[in-house]
Amino acid sequence: MSIYARLCPFISPPQTNQRISRVTLTLKTPTISFPPKLTNLVTITAIHGKPRWENLLYTAKPRTLPIFRAVNGNSEHSPVAPAKPSWENFLATAASLYPLYVIVGWFVACVKPSTFAWFVSRGPASYSLTLGLIMLAMGLTLEFKDMIRLFLQRPLSILFGCVAQYTIMPASAFAISKILGLSPSLSVGLILLGCCPGGTASNVVTLIARGDVPLSIIVTACTTLGAVLVTPFLTKILAGTLVPVDAIQLSISTLQVVVAPILLGAYIQSAFPAVVKIVTPFSPLFAVLASSLLACSVFSENIVLLNSMVGASLKSDLSPLRQAQAILSGDLWVVMLAVALLHYVGFFVGYISAAICGFKEPQRRSISIEVGMQNSSLGVVLATSHFSSPMVAVPPAVSAVIMNVMGSSLGFLWRQKNPSDSESSPKIDDN
Repeated sequence: MSIYARLCPFISPPQTNQRISRVTLTLKTPTISFPPKLTNLVTITAIHGKPRWENLLYTAKPRTLPIFRAVNGNSEHSPVAPAKPSWENFLATAASLYPLYVIVGWFVACVKPSTFAWFVSRGPASYSLTLGLIMLAMGLTLEFKDMIRLFLQRPLSILFGCVAQYTIMPASAFAISKILGLSPSLSVGLILLGCCPGGTASNVVTLIARGDVPLSIIVTACTTLGAVLVTPFLTKILAGTLVPVDAIQLSISTLQVVVAPILLGAYIQSAFPAVVKIVTPFSPLFAVLASSLLACSVFSENIVLLNSMVGASLKSDLSPLRQAQAILSGDLWVVMLAVALLHYVGFFVGYISAAICGFKEPQRRSISIEVGMQNSSLGVVLATSHFSSPMVAVPPAVSAVIMNVMGSSLGFLWRQKNPSDSESSPKIDDN
C-alpha cells in the first residue's frame, strides 16, 4: 500500500503515470479482447521504420481511452489505476480550502464573537472531544508497517526533521516572547505553541510546494506520537519559570486526545478496512472544518479579553466593523506579530539548516514547512485545559490563521520553481 494513500488524510493517492498505447480494434461482436497479434490495427503511421504500435506511446487519463495496454518494456498487460469519482474530487478540493475557512471564521470571531458561543460554552470538554475526533480521522489513514518501512529506508531525513521540529520552534518561541516583552500568559501560550508537533496541514502545503511528501507525512506522524512526552516537558523547562506547569498532566492529556485516538484509528483501519474505505474520503473535510471551528471558537472567547489588556472598552452602540477595528488597535497586533515571527523563523531556519546539512531541495522544502507549521489545535486544547488564564490559548488560536496563510503562500511561491532547478551540488539522499 502506498505511503501516500495510507499516511495522509489530506493527500490523494498519486495517479499512475505510465506510458500506454491506444489500441483500436475492429470487432464484429460485442466482446472486447486483445488479439494475440497486432494484425487487426487500423492504418497507423510509423516513424523511422519502427513498428506502428511502438509509435503510439503517450500518457493520458484512463477515463479518456477506450482500451489500454501498459507498455513496460516486456509488453506485459497491467491494470491502469481507475479514476476517482467526481464526488471524491469535490471533497478533496473542499478540504484544500482550509486556510479560507480559518480566515472567514477568524473574521466572524472578531466581528461577532457570540457566533461561536454554543461551542465555547461547552468547553474545554468540547475542545478535547473535537481534537480527539480529528486525530481519530488521522489514525484511520495510518498503516504502521508502511511507516516502519519508510523509516528504515530514510532514517537521516526523518530524524533530522523530528529534531528540527522540537528544537527550532521551542527555542524561537522563548526568544521572541522575551524580545517582544509579552505578558507571562501570552509568553506561555507562544512557548506552548512552539513545543507542539507538526500539523497535518503541512502535508498539503508540502504537496503544493513540490516537496518530499512522504517525508512530511512520516515526520508529522512521528512528532505527533512523540508529543506525549516531548511537548509537556519542553513546556515545563521553557515556561515553568513564568507560571506553574504540570508536565505530568499535560502528558496525560496529550496521550488522551492525540495518541490514543490515533492508535484507535489505526486499529480500526486494520480491523475493518471495508468500513474505513467508505469513511476515508470524508475524513479530510471533517478534519479541516473541525480544526477551523476549534481555533475560531477559542479566538472568539478571548477577543474581548485581549482588548481589555490595554484598558480599552468596547461600546455596545458601535457597529461590528468599528468593534473589530477597536480590538485590532489593542495588543492583538503584538500577539499577531509574535506568532508571525515564530512561523517565519520556523520556515526560514528549517530550510537553511536542511540546506547546510546537504539535503536535496524537495527535502529542504518539506523540512522547512514541517518545522514552520504547528498543530495549533493541540496548543488550544492544552492551554484551555491546564492553565488558569484564558490568554494562554490566544497565541495558538491566532496561529491557526496566520500559519495557514503564510504556509499556503510559501507553498504556492515554491510551486512556481521546479526543485530540480535548485540542485547545484551533491546532496544527501537517503531514499
